[in-house]
Amino acid sequence: MTIEHHPPEPLLTAFSVGTLDLGQHVAIATHAAGCARCRWWVRAVEHVGGATLEDLPAAPMAAAALDLALGRLDMSATSTQAVKSLPHCLANIPGLPAFLHRYPAGEWKWIAPRLFMRSIRVAGPTDTRVFLLKAGPGMKLLPHAHSGVEMTCVLTGSFSHDGLRYAPGDFDLGDSDVEHEISIEPGEECICLVAMQGELRLKGFLGRLMQPFVSI
Repeated sequence: MTIEHHPPEPLLTAFSVGTLDLGQHVAIATHAAGCARCRWWVRAVEHVGGATLEDLPAAPMAAAALDLALGRLDMSATSTQAVKSLPHCLANIPGLPAFLHRYPAGEWKWIAPRLFMRSIRVAGPTDTRVFLLKAGPGMKLLPHAHSGVEMTCVLTGSFSHDGLRYAPGDFDLGDSDVEHEISIEPGEECICLVAMQGELRLKGFLGRLMQPFVSI
């Protein structure tokens, strides 16, 4: 598998240092799971960060630091146990990294002819909606834009827009400045993991007619 499209370096750095929104973190992790180049970048940033911490002078801990840390560990363990107790309903999605198999998800929801969405619930607070989007081979999505940031990781199949082709492993980044019309390539349905902030905005006369009925 040859990966042509990657997250920009500032996003990979934010992922490495843990400053991304949780939903966006899932999207970057999904891409990095199959991309050796981006995993190398993440490891390099983590190495630099570790070396920087070692060079910093020691600072006294707050009086309640130990209690706070132990409390967070208890919360993390409880959250992890709750997630692991849910059905492994994503294990049959081709191309989905193993770490996502334990995430709870909804059923496939009809969005438009040959277009379906399946929500994924991440284990923590986030302003980003994470979901799978499945589109039939050869179809074209209506021209649209977004009111926020959209991250797309291709799992199976392929699509194209603006003269570029996106295949399994590729990462596509859009924001409120981007308007595109996506064409699914023939031969195989296309399944993507999407992390979206804001709302989808359909363009054109038909798009305005359909907007009240489309919820992504």
